[in-house]
Amino acid sequence: MIVDKSMAVHRERMIKEHLIARGISDEAVLKAMGDVPREAFVMEGEELLAYEDYPLPISHGQTISQPYIVAYMTESLELSSEDTVLEIGTGSGYAAAVLSRIVRKVYSVERIAELATSARQRLIKLGYDNIEIMAGDGSLGWPEHGPYDAIVVTAGAPELPKALLQQLKVSGRLVVPVGSSQTLQMLVRARRKSGSDFTVEELCAVRFVPLYGAEGW
Repeated sequence: MIVDKSMAVHRERMIKEHLIARGISDEAVLKAMGDVPREAFVMEGEELLAYEDYPLPISHGQTISQPYIVAYMTESLELSSEDTVLEIGTGSGYAAAVLSRIVRKVYSVERIAELATSARQRLIKLGYDNIEIMAGDGSLGWPEHGPYDAIVVTAGAPELPKALLQQLKVSGRLVVPVGSSQTLQMLVRARRKSGSDFTVEELCAVRFVPLYGAEGW
């Protein structure tokens, strides 16, 4: 994987000031955030802003989440190196790249076909070989490769998507923004205790683009 060494100081500052200082402590997450060249996932001309702690626009009216939120959601998944993860909302491919440095396999679903194609090409160019991307309705997941150890959704759902809950392994975790508003949600973590038993805990207030689809908006 090609990494721009001139950006290393910006990555180090991001980790120290935006992640560790705000409570991110999982060493695997911090290492992944330091390894992935975020500047390769933003729009041309935005590279110098890549490590600031705010979201940036990408194509088709979508955004790349701020570094802290990416790290926080990743840490909340409680990942291990042998896990298989499903991501809903590929976007530029940045969060999938971060996940791929921690787990065995990442599957990612993107609603916008052009974004799915560009993310796939970008990840291949950068040398990530344990990520598969599909264009489709992310609210329905990707059942062919389930069940998953963890599922993360990078768009706001009106309620917990039932299809995604059913694609979790027992003890699997789903982290998803949920709320009745399309602009303000509560990030929640659902954990599958048995076939039909789930626990749900609230993590923090967030703002994500809406999750569109059969089990979204």
